[in-house]
Amino acid sequence: MSTDLPYAEVIGDPIAQSKSPPIHKFWLDRLGLEGDYRRCHVTPDALAGYIADRRADPAWRGCNVTMPHKQAIMSMIDTIDPAAAAIGAVNTVVRQPDGSLTGFNTDAPGFLEPLLDDLAQPHLFRMARIIGNGGAARALVKALSDHGFVIVIFGRDPAKGRALLDELDPEGEHHTAPLSSLAEPTGFAFDDRVGCLDVVVNASPLGMAGNPPLALHPSHIPPRSICYEIVTSPLETEFLKTAAAGGFRTIDGLSMLIGQAAYAFEKFFGQPAPRGEDAALRDILTA
Repeated sequence: MSTDLPYAEVIGDPIAQSKSPPIHKFWLDRLGLEGDYRRCHVTPDALAGYIADRRADPAWRGCNVTMPHKQAIMSMIDTIDPAAAAIGAVNTVVRQPDGSLTGFNTDAPGFLEPLLDDLAQPHLFRMARIIGNGGAARALVKALSDHGFVIVIFGRDPAKGRALLDELDPEGEHHTAPLSSLAEPTGFAFDDRVGCLDVVVNASPLGMAGNPPLALHPSHIPPRSICYEIVTSPLETEFLKTAAAGGFRTIDGLSMLIGQAAYAFEKFFGQPAPRGEDAALRDILTA
């Protein structure tokens, strides 16, 4: 698939649902850069062949990596950025000038971007409740634990969540709980949480179009929490609707998606993404 036009792409299985191409194409157009960004359906069996093929194409600048390849691809590239190695997952592969391939994880900084103002403030205590213990949770657990959060993972298999916490932050005093416990009201009496930073994150596919709903009783959301969704379809999930109805601050899935894409875009095309255009980009993505 050689071409003279510099290009990057997003790979995964499935891939048709990815919003990455319109994001990167929007930025390329706004900056007047010569380049392209595509989707490429790559099955697990075809991943090694894909990497070998792209290595031979000098126009290829790299790729974003979606499920289920974020861990498997690590053994197929030349170097891993230390932050990605600590997370144990790569979502961005960049072709270097010498032709070697470096793996990065832009999910973690992309996730943290909407929280930077909050993280710059001092807090008496920080706690994150993360719903889900699959691949999407890896970057979130590492990013939040590195910023002093005590983490509670809610998953169908608490042992899997425990293993994830022990791998990514073995010294942390983190906890797990069954996902089913969120469905019923809790009698736990939260304090008013003044001086604390609480984040509730849905890092599961629950609530995504075509998936079961997320059963979350609002009594499990501490006062003054930030409710953060990584699902992008629908953009306003029932989780976010419930949180907004309760007066909580909400962050939708496009925030992380656009944030992580911006870090990758600069690595692929050598210029910062024009983030002053985020409102217009959101209009396109939600049209």
